[in-house]
Amino acid sequence: MNILHVSCSPLGQAAESHRLSQRIVGFLLAREPGATVTNRVIGDGTIPHVDENYAIAQQSTADPSQEGSIALSEELIQEVERADFVVIGTPVHNFTVPSALKAWIDLVVRARRTFDVTKDGKIGRLRDRPVYVAVASGGRYSGERARQPDFLTPYLKAVLGVVGLRDLTFFSVQGTASGPDAVAEAKASADQAVQDHFHSMCFTDRLRPVFAIAVLSN
Repeated sequence: MNILHVSCSPLGQAAESHRLSQRIVGFLLAREPGATVTNRVIGDGTIPHVDENYAIAQQSTADPSQEGSIALSEELIQEVERADFVVIGTPVHNFTVPSALKAWIDLVVRARRTFDVTKDGKIGRLRDRPVYVAVASGGRYSGERARQPDFLTPYLKAVLGVVGLRDLTFFSVQGTASGPDAVAEAKASADQAVQDHFHSMCFTDRLRPVFAIAVLSN
């Protein structure tokens, strides 16, 4: 099993989104201790924006030059292709994804490589697989105490769906700017949600073989 962990916060390992995404990775490793984890750290600005060569490649059906960001695009896409699970840890910047994650998306969501443009719209070329998104936000964007809009969740669902990644699950630590008590409450709530999700998944996995035997015996 291969896990791709994309960490998007400029705070690095000190970020709540990184901590929560690491917790998700931990549950996946508990299910499959021999899994390989690829850590793609992008919050430090190492992912460039698309360059001229990449832009030209998107407008042409010819094989693109492998110079500049198009080469990195291929590397990032192959990381996604090898992954059985994708875990993204990201903060919310101005109601949506940070620019580092947007740069990663721009290099992964690529015409004629990860999606095709047809008369019926864009068709993803990647195999669907579970994508877990761990979000940290200074404000609250969901629930009864929401005080800001959420453009991150619908955007990620739409743009990753374009390439065929539709199995998205979101966990969040919200209100990190509201003081230590609020942060502690939000962390506990998020950790419990992750634990409940994976415990439920393990229970379902245990039931699946029994169900198969029952079907075969009818």
